[in-house]
Amino acid sequence: MSEPRVPDPVSVLVVEDDDTIRRAVQLALERYGYRVDVAADGLGGLEAFRAGGHDLLILDVMLPELDGIGLCCRIREESLVPVLMMSARGDALDVVAGLEAGADDYVVKPVDTAVLVARIRALLRRATFEPSQSQPPPEDPGHVLVFGDLSVDTLGMEVRRAGEPVPLTPTELRLLLEFAAAPGSVLDRRRLLREVWDYGWEGDTRVVDLCVLRLRKKIGSGRIETVRGFGYKLVRG
Repeated sequence: MSEPRVPDPVSVLVVEDDDTIRRAVQLALERYGYRVDVAADGLGGLEAFRAGGHDLLILDVMLPELDGIGLCCRIREESLVPVLMMSARGDALDVVAGLEAGADDYVVKPVDTAVLVARIRALLRRATFEPSQSQPPPEDPGHVLVFGDLSVDTLGMEVRRAGEPVPLTPTELRLLLEFAAAPGSVLDRRRLLREVWDYGWEGDTRVVDLCVLRLRKKIGSGRIETVRGFGYKLVRG
């Protein structure tokens, strides 16, 4: 049976210093129809990223010249392109640092090809998803949801705080839209993993907590409230 193909063009940049792993990931993704560019160190990865044209980046945490955390930070200063971090041990500190730097998700090496491709597809869906076609609330015919000084345009995919644009990664935007669809309702982490990260399995809830933390920094620390033992909710007023 032939491998399922992905729509063209989908370009992935893999930044990994281990020759064996880098080549294995490249070959695996190419079998699925992805166009793959590679770099062996952080500075080379930054140069390749700036050359443009990539739909998604896969960054190893431990890289020479410029480590994956620093590289992710540099990329986030310039782009909201989806970023998947690779960690050798799944160490909590590596995971936390990668997600706080702006990564959208992470995998632990060695990673099964099917798992890696599933994560990539989920990230690409989050980056290109269409807004819900459900009708907006009667008081908001313009599809703009307002929560205090925060406004969310669910058609234009634009978020403003006190009138100023708020740059969100695709994952952060989808997380905010999930909260905005049910303001005042408590959403548990497993639901958010399923709806935002598109996990069909029991994923690591740290990714939820850290993305909420990043989102709070951008939209206001009091806008998303923690309901201890249950999850999070968006404050209406």
